[in-house]
Amino acid sequence: MNGESRHTNKRIQESRAGRSIEDVDVLFEHPTVGDELDVFLGARVPVERGRHRTDFGTGKLRELIFGARGRYKAPAVQGTDVAATLTYENGTVRVEGVDLDLPSVEADPRSKTARAPAFRYAELLDVLDDRGVAVDDRVLDAPGLDVASTYELRGYQREALDAWRANGDRGVLELPTGSGKTVIGIEAIERLGVAALVVVPTIDLLSQWRRELETEFSISVGQLGGGEQRVEPLTVATYDSAYLRADDIGDRFGLVVFDEVHHLGGEGYREIARLLAAPARLGLTATFERPDGAHDVISELCGPLVHRIAADDLAGGHLAAYDVKRIAVSLTDAERTTYDEHREIFANYLARSNLDMRSGSDYRKLVMRSGNDPKAREALLANQRAREVMMNATAKVETLADLLDRHREDRVIVFTAHNDLVYRLSERFLLPAITHQTGATERRRVLENFRDGTYSRVVTANVLDEGVDVPDANVAVVLSGSGSEREFTQRLGRVLRPKADGGRALLYEVVTEETAEERVAERRR
Repeated sequence: MNGESRHTNKRIQESRAGRSIEDVDVLFEHPTVGDELDVFLGARVPVERGRHRTDFGTGKLRELIFGARGRYKAPAVQGTDVAATLTYENGTVRVEGVDLDLPSVEADPRSKTARAPAFRYAELLDVLDDRGVAVDDRVLDAPGLDVASTYELRGYQREALDAWRANGDRGVLELPTGSGKTVIGIEAIERLGVAALVVVPTIDLLSQWRRELETEFSISVGQLGGGEQRVEPLTVATYDSAYLRADDIGDRFGLVVFDEVHHLGGEGYREIARLLAAPARLGLTATFERPDGAHDVISELCGPLVHRIAADDLAGGHLAAYDVKRIAVSLTDAERTTYDEHREIFANYLARSNLDMRSGSDYRKLVMRSGNDPKAREALLANQRAREVMMNATAKVETLADLLDRHREDRVIVFTAHNDLVYRLSERFLLPAITHQTGATERRRVLENFRDGTYSRVVTANVLDEGVDVPDANVAVVLSGSGSEREFTQRLGRVLRPKADGGRALLYEVVTEETAEERVAERRR
């Protein structure tokens, strides 16, 4: 059996052994290690980009699977003498009746057949067709989907979708937050007219996508996650639930849409794409590249980045024009002493251990060492303490007081890295707060009050970075964060929706001088 397939099925069975699907909303939290490394030493060697496998979604292949009009064709024998039979089985494509050297296909002694990972289905069909092999294709059990949307794509949205279609209905589109990625996904579903699965990272996005699809298409939409486990020809799933169900439903869809597709690079989540046979794959994100280089994995599983639009390209038109202002603040004498002492402990350990923290693997080595090396643990804790001092500097709080006073008439979102600071700011400035500890009902209430103007400001720690439909705001204040380009882009996107008065959006980045935070901010310019 193919090593990929055997490993995949083993992981699925292990995951199911001790967990109820209904209870799992967050099985995998895969913070990108590289996001955190930027604020450890303020520098990183650029990740070497590997070559990814070329995309196999050609026009000819689309014709084979979906037909000339883009509609899925019921499985049928091609030619008179069948040489190969393809069937879907537990996240793999079983190949029978042909003894050829086929890519990604390996012998399975137990069933006396050969298998390939399900995500290789499109590639396999293409190769067999090129070799003139007649195929009895029984892989997909995906019905047609006759739906129509009222949306009219904007020019830049149409260009993005056309680029994806020109690449054989495979690939990733990178567009800024607020530019209408969901609309593009809906249009893709309509154009292909085949059963589709939409995979999202959060319960909030699960609800948003389902609501949007039901409103546009007026059909019942299935849901996997958030307490429901119901599959329909059009289904929305969280990454966690899709991981648990992928081998069961991997033959049910001809199209899969991965929203916030950068999550697909996580070690667990990438198994979703491996187990699905869907030939058409669309990835949507505002930030495709991952500091750990895992976007190369995404390119293999979903298709390469085929179209990119930057926020600057849409600013002043489809998105609000914006300004980014950096405010430098200083540590107090006591904070500086604490910061320097802990940074020295951390730096000295790295020097002794030959770790330079320029890659995710170095950080993982340090974490592993901390389990049995007291000095490694001391270094990790020292670095964490230094970061806390840097991110929660007293001067940042005082700067926020000035900014809130200056923007009394504006709608303001304040971002921090830590819940403790959120609650301190909430208490001092009487700001409604949203953290991971905030219940769904309370979160909806706060956002609704922000939307209708009852609240004009809100403070949060990471929760609103992505996956939440945040009401219009025109000022963002970033007090602290991971330092990653992705996080910065997501937060900027929260204030970029076009303003009714045509006004400019404003993002303040409050940075502590002479710290790793300052070096990271400089490099992001």
